[in-house]
Amino acid sequence: MATEPSRLLIIDDEPQIRRFLRISLVSQGFVVYEAATGKEGLAMAETEAPDLILLDLGLPDLDGQVVLDRLRARSQVPIIVVSVRGQEGEKVRALDHGANDYVTKPFGIRELLARVRALLRLRDGTEATPALSRYRRGNLVIDTGQRRVWRDGEVVRLTPKEYAVLDRLCRHGGQVVTQRQLLREVWGPSHVDDTHYLRIVVSKLRQKLGDDPDAQTLLQTEAGIGYRLMIEPDDVDAPDTHDREPPS
Repeated sequence: MATEPSRLLIIDDEPQIRRFLRISLVSQGFVVYEAATGKEGLAMAETEAPDLILLDLGLPDLDGQVVLDRLRARSQVPIIVVSVRGQEGEKVRALDHGANDYVTKPFGIRELLARVRALLRLRDGTEATPALSRYRRGNLVIDTGQRRVWRDGEVVRLTPKEYAVLDRLCRHGGQVVTQRQLLREVWGPSHVDDTHYLRIVVSKLRQKLGDDPDAQTLLQTEAGIGYRLMIEPDDVDAPDTHDREPPS
């Protein structure tokens, strides 16, 4: 049975941007809907039930942050903010309010398409196999169900805080997770400003997982915003766990 194409909604008041995105997305097999205002976008999100939304923040009738809040109140549809607003505060606010990713204009279409595909894969994998808890990238395997991590077939020993941060990044694979979100969930609400705790843990994780801190091919830093783990759900068998101990 043929798979139905994913439906994407663009909410942006610039006709040139909408046209550019529509041509690029349609060429990749997506069905594309367009809205030029926040109110129109909210209505189309209800009637068309898109699989993913590309949202501009500078809309003529409603601030994009308001549209984001209203979308999140109704649905958990993946949302990528695509905006000229590149200030750190705007990015953090959007991500904290439920955006799955943030792309600053001007942007490269190949990068945007990659982020769209990553979010759709995550969404489809989560819905199709809700118990899936294993992730893989090259020689690295992470099983959040067993709380185990392997590198080159050998168990990686992690501290509780290191594992907790890794677990949350895995569950948002390919997406930015803000510093405040990680600090709040791992250390508690009273530590949301203690970013040095997080920097130390991320540094240790890079060392143990074999990620070059300069190249950052696995665990990427979004300066001033948070972190992105470039890993995807995987349904292949994990390495043999016989007589192996979980991370401690």
